[in-house]
Amino acid sequence: MKGCRLINGYGPTENTTFTTCFRVDDLTRVNGSVPIGYPISNTSVYVLDRYLNPAPIGVPGELYIGGDGLAHGYLDRPELNTERFVRNSFSSQSDARLYKTGDLVRYRATGEIEFIGRIDNQVKVRGFRIELGEIEAALADHPAVREAVVIARKDEGDKHLVAYLTARKGRELTIDNVRDVLQQKLPHHMVPSLFVVLETLPLTPMGKVDRRALPSTDGFRPKSAKGFVAASDELELKLTRIWEKVLNLRPVGVDDNFFDLGGHSLLAVRLFAQIEKSFGKNLPLATLFQAPTVKKLARVLRGEGWQAAWSSLVMIQGGQLQPFFCVHAAGG
Repeated sequence: MKGCRLINGYGPTENTTFTTCFRVDDLTRVNGSVPIGYPISNTSVYVLDRYLNPAPIGVPGELYIGGDGLAHGYLDRPELNTERFVRNSFSSQSDARLYKTGDLVRYRATGEIEFIGRIDNQVKVRGFRIELGEIEAALADHPAVREAVVIARKDEGDKHLVAYLTARKGRELTIDNVRDVLQQKLPHHMVPSLFVVLETLPLTPMGKVDRRALPSTDGFRPKSAKGFVAASDELELKLTRIWEKVLNLRPVGVDDNFFDLGGHSLLAVRLFAQIEKSFGKNLPLATLFQAPTVKKLARVLRGEGWQAAWSSLVMIQGGQLQPFFCVHAAGG
C-alpha cells in the first residue's frame, strides 16, 4: 500500500506493551527473520547469558527488559514475581528491576535485536541440554536457507534432532553444505542427524510454525547425489540389512553415508555390535569415519589382516605403574 509504513513491534504484557520496534523499509536487507529492532524511548534491554553476563554480538542469550513500562508484578503471585522480576545490576538505582522474558534473542552486527524463540524450547538429547533456537539461528544464517525449524524426535527410545528447511529463492540448498557449515559453528551434539527440505513450513492459524504438523521422518531417505545403488554381493547385502535395522530405514544403498541417513555415535555402537555378532570382527568405531558406506565397510571386512591406521588407545603419558583408562560414554 502506497505511503504505508510497516513496523515490526515486540513486547510482552509485563512491559506494557511495546518494548522494541523495527521499521521494515527494505526486506532485501533482512536475512532470515525480520528483527524486532531497537528499544523504544525510556526502555532498557539486555541480552544476557545464563550467568547474567552480556552476550557477545551474534551469540544467543535471554532478553531482559526494564524501564518506565515495566509492570509492578503479578497479582497475588509472589513466587512468580521473584522468579521473573529481578534486580537490575546494570543500573545505579537500587530499586531498578528487569523482567526475565524467557525469549531467546541475539544482537546482529548492525545493532538490531533478532528474536530466535523461547528458552523453554530446550531439549535433552543423549545427555546434552540443547537450545533448539540456537540451532535454528545458525541455520538461518546460511545464505541458501529461507526458513528453518528444529525439533527433537524419538524413535525406538532414541531421541535425535531433525531440521526442516526451506530454500531461499534462486539458491541451491544442499544438505552436505549445510551440515558442513553447522559443524564449523556448533558443537557436534547440536548438529541435527537429519535434514528435511520442504517447499513450505506448516503454519498455525496465527501464522507461527506448526511443529506438530511437520512430516514424520519414519522411512525418510535423504536424496543421494549418486542415486540408489543396490548391494552387489552377499556381504554387502548382509551389511545393508544390518544398516536398515539399526537406522530403521529402507532401502539403504551401498553408497549411502551412515551419517547422512541420520546415524550418530549411539547408533554406531549398535551397528558395530551387530557387525561383530554377524561377522565375528570387532572393529573400532573410528572405522566408520573412514568407511561410512556399506561399500567401503565391506572392503574393510574383506581385507585379510586389515589393520586400522589408528589405535583405539592413545597413551598420554608412559609409566611403570598400573595403567589407567578413560572411556568416553557411548551416547556422544
